[in-house]
Amino acid sequence: MFKRIKEEIASIRERDPSIKSDLEVFFLYPSYKAIRMYRRAHKLYNKGYFFRARRISQRAREKTGIEIHPGAKIGKGLFIDHGSGVVIGETAEIGDNCTIYQGVTLGGTGKDSGKRHPTLGNNVLVGAGAKVLGPFKVGDNSKIAANAVVLEEVPPNCTAVGVPAKIVKRDGVRVEDLDQIHIPDPITQRIEELYEEIEKLKEFHKE
Repeated sequence: MFKRIKEEIASIRERDPSIKSDLEVFFLYPSYKAIRMYRRAHKLYNKGYFFRARRISQRAREKTGIEIHPGAKIGKGLFIDHGSGVVIGETAEIGDNCTIYQGVTLGGTGKDSGKRHPTLGNNVLVGAGAKVLGPFKVGDNSKIAANAVVLEEVPPNCTAVGVPAKIVKRDGVRVEDLDQIHIPDPITQRIEELYEEIEKLKEFHKE
């Protein structure tokens, strides 16, 4: 257990140059506190003590602003920078050495059952305010840009940006330029579909 604590603290210090000591991480850092409480809650959850597990996770949210469902599966070395507003759903899975910034949601769309939340591979970075929604995988070493909305799988070693998110870099090479002007707008598309349906109804009533 002591070894694991040292590893968690070292992982956080590697990615935040503002930290001055291990004691600062242990006593003051919301990321470390939230993950430590999550690991306690997760053990209880796996043993079927669901209420006790959720009580711990809710206390963690009140203290840190980070909400991690005790059913989520999280590997070693997770770093949640700043942390406020982070939400990690029940069936989310996070690999080793991932970095998540404030305002991130690993959530569901409300359309799935069973596995509802995303899986992050190893060494994934999710930028501030990004939303990753649905039961798909973000591959190893990939990056999600700040405020991106990811609704489908991201392959390994890629960078995804935008709403909805598009792949702009793969294996360190920029892919075909992203057309920021003509990105499909799902709301506009739906309005156009409704207009078409109205026109069909008008034609039907004429007949």
